[in-house]
Amino acid sequence: MNIPMENKLPRLLLHVCCGPCSTTVLERLVPHYAVSVFFFNPNIAPNAEYDKRKNEAERYIQQTYGSKIPFVAGNADPALFLEAVRGYENEPEGGRRCEICFRLRLQETARYAKENNFDFFCTTLTLSPHKNAKLINTLGEETACRTGGISYLPSDFKKKDGFRRSVELSQKEHLYRQTYCGCVFSI
Repeated sequence: MNIPMENKLPRLLLHVCCGPCSTTVLERLVPHYAVSVFFFNPNIAPNAEYDKRKNEAERYIQQTYGSKIPFVAGNADPALFLEAVRGYENEPEGGRRCEICFRLRLQETARYAKENNFDFFCTTLTLSPHKNAKLINTLGEETACRTGGISYLPSDFKKKDGFRRSVELSQKEHLYRQTYCGCVFSI
C-alpha cells in the first residue's frame, strides 16, 4: 500500500520594511517556503509615512498573492524605536543607530515567529544596496540563537540583480518608493 507523503513547505516569517523591497524577495522565497509577512517597523516616521509604507506593502502582497500570503502588522509605536536608539540619535546613517534598529526589528520578528510556530524568519532589509547584509545576517543569526527554537534564513537579496528587479517590479506595479530609510534621523 502506498501512502502519499504530505508535501509541506517550511514556514517562513518574512520581516518586510516596505512594498518595493517585498517584490523581489517574495518572488524568490514563495516557491520554496510557506511565507507570511510581518510588517514591524516602529522606526518609520512620521505616522503618515508609516501608514503609506504599510498600506502599499499590504496592497502589493494582496494584489499579487491574494490570501496565499498572510500579512501581519506588528506594534507601530515609535516609542519602541526611540527608546532603543536613545543616545545614538546623532550617529551617521549606517552606524550604531541603524544596527540597533535592525536588531530591534529582527528580535520582534523572531519572537513572533517562535510564538506562531514558524520554521524560519528572514528580512527584506538585505535587498537595499544601502544596507550591510553581512551585519544584518550576523544580527539575525545572533537573534535566532538567543531566541531558541527558530532559525534565521541568511540572505543577500540585492545579489543577482535583486535590487534592479525590485525597481522594475515597483515601476510595473506603480508602488510608492520612499526617498529615505524611515526614521526621523534619516530624513
